[in-house]
Amino acid sequence: MMRRPRSRARGFTLVEAIVVMVIIGIVAAMVAVFIRAPVMGYRDSVDRAEITDQADLALRRIARDIRLALPNSVRVSDNGAANGSRPNSALEFLQTKSGARYLADDDGVPNLPTLSFDDQSQAAATNVPFTVFAPPAMFRQQVAQGDWVVVYNLGEGFEPANAYRVPAAGQPGNIARIAAAPTYTDNTPIGPVGTVVLAGNPFAAQAASQTSPSMPSPTYSFQVVGGAVSYYCAAQPDGTLALWRAWGYGINAAQSVPGAGARAVLASRLTTCDGIFSYGSAATQRSGLVLLSLSLKGRYPDSPAIRLVHQVHVDNTP
Repeated sequence: MMRRPRSRARGFTLVEAIVVMVIIGIVAAMVAVFIRAPVMGYRDSVDRAEITDQADLALRRIARDIRLALPNSVRVSDNGAANGSRPNSALEFLQTKSGARYLADDDGVPNLPTLSFDDQSQAAATNVPFTVFAPPAMFRQQVAQGDWVVVYNLGEGFEPANAYRVPAAGQPGNIARIAAAPTYTDNTPIGPVGTVVLAGNPFAAQAASQTSPSMPSPTYSFQVVGGAVSYYCAAQPDGTLALWRAWGYGINAAQSVPGAGARAVLASRLTTCDGIFSYGSAATQRSGLVLLSLSLKGRYPDSPAIRLVHQVHVDNTP
């Protein structure tokens, strides 16, 4: 009986396995050298695109809001001692909702209440109605009780024509609160009108004051303000810098970071808070030009920062 030859055992020796692992390591290292650069380039491109989009969106949002600012209400300051008092890092303005033409005494229209700047008996009156001539659709849709009527705002330093200084009862000013929801009548001798009731008449108090001249609008126009809006830069709990938007707080004579109302982060990972807003010089205020400069860094430590600059024109014609 023939015996089958015994087969030899097959496999790798330890030396062969080590040689294979060394070769694989060398190949992997060579591949990594060629792959790392494209991967890092792709990562940086995605990071730059992300922060560029974030900065661009933030600047566009600020620009859109500024275009709705009440004439001569834009002001820039630091962001308060609690946030490091960084220069030109806070911007505030009064945001308009609508506007229209008021019926004045010299229009000579009987049986309709006018917005008087000369009737001194109205200086201490409450619940004072006046007629809005041909209110636009936006006025009817957006103006509500609690909003503010502003006439001929010239801004800080031009009291009483400064809407940031809300007058006390009986005191002169150019801003008055709407005490009730406006009503509308479409069939009058002068066409469609609205009736707005003010809590008081600080406009008539201008004439009653010995130091404040009466300042009606040359075009009989007024704006309706919903409130103040602020943008400011502040440090986050993790030490990074963020740009915030705040709204729904009270109108204050002095600019400060609002402690009440609503707020939301508009942009994060700022490289600096300094000089985000520029509107302080006489030249920029005369031309109504607000300069915005936003610098953001990526999410990775070695990512480069990007800086976007934007200019917004403000119509300061009261």
